[in-house]
Amino acid sequence: MPSLRYAAAGLLLAALAVFLPNSSALAVSGKLVVYTSQLEKDAQQTVDAFKAKYPDVEVEWTRNGTSKLMNILRAEISAGEIKPDVLLIADIINMGQLKKEGRLLPYKEAAVGPYDKALYDADMTYFGTKLITTGIVYNTAAPMKPKSWSDLLAAEAKGLVAMPSPLYSGAALNHMHSVVNAPGLGWDYYEGLAGNDITPKGGNGGTFKAVASGEKLYGIVIDFLAIRNKLEGSPVDFVFPEEGVSAVTEPVAILSTSKNVPASQAFVDFILSEEGQTLAAAQGFLPAHPTVAPPPGFPAQSEIKLIGFDADQAIETDKTARMKFTELFGE
Repeated sequence: MPSLRYAAAGLLLAALAVFLPNSSALAVSGKLVVYTSQLEKDAQQTVDAFKAKYPDVEVEWTRNGTSKLMNILRAEISAGEIKPDVLLIADIINMGQLKKEGRLLPYKEAAVGPYDKALYDADMTYFGTKLITTGIVYNTAAPMKPKSWSDLLAAEAKGLVAMPSPLYSGAALNHMHSVVNAPGLGWDYYEGLAGNDITPKGGNGGTFKAVASGEKLYGIVIDFLAIRNKLEGSPVDFVFPEEGVSAVTEPVAILSTSKNVPASQAFVDFILSEEGQTLAAAQGFLPAHPTVAPPPGFPAQSEIKLIGFDADQAIETDKTARMKFTELFGE
């Protein structure tokens, strides 16, 4: 669809536009080290847009999956040689654990004015940068058109539902912690899934492919995989269930060991700014900023009902929750 590509390209060009340096930009300089779980292309675009605004900052960035990045960071912590100034990773659970250990630097002046308070830490140590929700994808050939999470427990869905494993996927782990604490869902819901001949496997990519190919008719998956591919002609549709959806917010945070706090703060402010959020939309993600238009195919943020998520509780119960999940599904 050329019009959609042109629209996205226009948003991206606007986000990457070079702005005349102002006094605050000139005051920020030096080296900034960023660890990110963004896709490599998205990470490069983010760094390029930031450097266009802060040309005197040298940005060194490392991209990997959140689990691998955390393993690297943990090894650096053990060695007493922590390299990154800023983390931009997938989930709140890891950020919450780092905060609990005193490894995140509060940034009380962060530009969170228009943001929903649920999207950033009350102590201002980490800040959600986008909404990557988990809902239901279904093959358009499926006889049932699901509207609710409970529809996946129906007899006609038995053995026909694909889902990623929370032991593998950060988004699936976030989803599990959200669902098991949601009224009307809880562990009873996962017990129902297990009883409906559902076997969690791998990540979101494999789940989406299983549904798109017709191997399975329904799936629990992150939004952009289904929405983007639907626009490209894939025979799928995506549902935001009526009970609500979980959301990974891809938080950004400054480490307490940052060697360049001014540049770190500038990076956080850029990501949270309308410029940074317009870039996120151009990359195909639902922006966390409430007034920035969503990308093609997405509803407005105000139209999406979110299931609550308590990061502190998730940290405390994570080991027990993983064990219970393994008991239910035999992973």
